[in-house]
Amino acid sequence: MSNPLVHGLIPAAGSGVRFDGTLLKQYQLIAGKSVLLRSIEALHFHPMVSDVTVILSADDKQFVHAVDGLAAEVNTAIGGNSRAQSVLNGLSYLADRYASSDWVLVHDAARPCLSRDSLDLLLEAGLNSDDGAILALPVADTLKRSGTEDQILETVNREHLWAAQTPQLFRLGALMEALKSAQHKGLNITDEASAMEFSGARPKLVMGTAGNIKITWPGDLQMAEAILSIGQAGVIGQAGLIGQAGQIGKAGKTGKVAVARKGKSS
Repeated sequence: MSNPLVHGLIPAAGSGVRFDGTLLKQYQLIAGKSVLLRSIEALHFHPMVSDVTVILSADDKQFVHAVDGLAAEVNTAIGGNSRAQSVLNGLSYLADRYASSDWVLVHDAARPCLSRDSLDLLLEAGLNSDDGAILALPVADTLKRSGTEDQILETVNREHLWAAQTPQLFRLGALMEALKSAQHKGLNITDEASAMEFSGARPKLVMGTAGNIKITWPGDLQMAEAILSIGQAGVIGQAGLIGQAGQIGKAGKTGKVAVARKGKSS
């Protein structure tokens, strides 16, 4: 029996944020490449990832131009009216072609600074955990709960609190069932790990980096460009944390292109 494959899945069907009034955030440029292209490359060029599927809105007209030559190397599927539904659509696409025991790496379209080192750590931990694993960072800041008028109500104990990142790694079949069950129960699914938690799974937390930012505000584009520049090839090492002086710490090794894999079109 062959070993389970690892598939990349990137939901990019959301409306996002049009920083300049026209382009969705995943199609904004960072040093000449779109945010989405950089997110795809982080998975596509890892030797353990067999293929990448990008989930698009039905009326998307920018994908092919935004990802240039990689459009022919990745698969595409049509998303739904929520992140959870879009991911489910992508999982259904994969389930029609691959075994339910295969693994799926779900990665944000707007998280372009994922390092090779972080992905290696996640795969090592997740593939040896029955319940999968996610990248995350322990919460460092003091947390405040606010009232309806933005006044402080209380300070929240941050002990044992982590900020979830992506990728998040789970078995294909288990994640599909968890998402379907959560939707049926009307549960609020904020990421794939939350669906797995509701199903009773306890995914492993794997230390990420502060450099693995999600593009949310216009200023994040400049931050991502700085992170990628210091990484020399879009890769910040596991110790690449943003310090108090705004600098990035120890950079990791530059990732090399392994093999360009031809994908199937949807």
